[in-house]
Amino acid sequence: MHNITLTQEEARRRVVRPEDRVSCSVAFIDCKLPGSHLKQNYSFIGPGVTQSASQVVNIPEPHGFNIGAAAMPKGVTNNLHLHFTAEVFLIHEGSWRFRWGANGEHEAEFSAPAILSIPTWIFRGFTNVSPTDTCGMVFTVLGGNNTGGIIWHPSILEAAREYGLYLSRDNMLIDVGAGDPLPDENDLLQPLGAEHIAALRDYSVAEMSQRAVTGEQRNWSGEALLDAVLPGHGAELAPVIGYGISQNRHNEPPIINPHGFSVEWLRIQNEHRVGLHCCPDVQVLMVFRGTLEVTWNRPGEEVTVIAQEGSVISLPAGSWRQYRAIDGVMEATLTTQGDQRKKLFWDEEIIAQARERDRCLDPDGYVAVASILPATARRAGEKIARAV
Repeated sequence: MHNITLTQEEARRRVVRPEDRVSCSVAFIDCKLPGSHLKQNYSFIGPGVTQSASQVVNIPEPHGFNIGAAAMPKGVTNNLHLHFTAEVFLIHEGSWRFRWGANGEHEAEFSAPAILSIPTWIFRGFTNVSPTDTCGMVFTVLGGNNTGGIIWHPSILEAAREYGLYLSRDNMLIDVGAGDPLPDENDLLQPLGAEHIAALRDYSVAEMSQRAVTGEQRNWSGEALLDAVLPGHGAELAPVIGYGISQNRHNEPPIINPHGFSVEWLRIQNEHRVGLHCCPDVQVLMVFRGTLEVTWNRPGEEVTVIAQEGSVISLPAGSWRQYRAIDGVMEATLTTQGDQRKKLFWDEEIIAQARERDRCLDPDGYVAVASILPATARRAGEKIARAV
């Protein structure tokens, strides 16, 4: 495994703080439709599905997935469209009503904190129905480096034409009112035919509810990581989508169909930490509550950044890092590239300290009581725990 060392400048570049966000109000074809014209789109990691060349992307390098957000005042709607790759909503604040189906005939409401995965190839839309009038933000994880864009419901394409908005065959926005020339009709993206819409799979409300994990449904484990037994450590994990980094053999994710990434909750009590470790896969932390201190690199080369609530942190594959919660309890989501069960490699000192407290990894990479394992199993587990 190739280990990388981050400079202070690179470490800072990989944190998208709230003040680093750059919104785009013309990201999609419904940007002038009444009830939707106040949307603001953000692309933190990768371009996502934006249809505007003016969209600012904070971290453009490929991660295997895209991270973005939509900021919408109460009552504002994101209209019906479909995705070709996974779309996962991370609801940080407020309440949101989602609609789906051929004409948005199904709906359900989800409130923070919640994670919702909407299947590919079905129309979906959502509205901010929060009880307060403040502008809400919902974060998204989109599968793949290249999402292929989206398909809008024919009714939205038709309504947009009244405002001089069209889509090119490359799925990019054409705004005649802003001076863009109107191409020939044959050069415009054509609506999805009725026969193709009728062929889309229908998901009931009950089926969609199985693809959501609300705050009270999170199954936290305080024994999810090897270092949890150490004083001042003890982070908790709650899997949501796919097999992430948990080393607790009993942690089962409620959503297991392939997304191209896993998503799990990470919670660290005030002044507690996750010890020095390395992951061979690209990861992204999104801080939803509290403040997180991230320290990169091996001892003697450490660089540290502070990520407050609302920050997005890109963790490159093969980088050594440790986390500490400061100024209260910290909660974040951790997105890791790939559908496979993820590996973590631990610093030798962490392995030794855990062993002193009768903990190690078993040959399958799960935390076990060291004293009940034969020596052959302990040696196999320690080899898995070490970076090679």
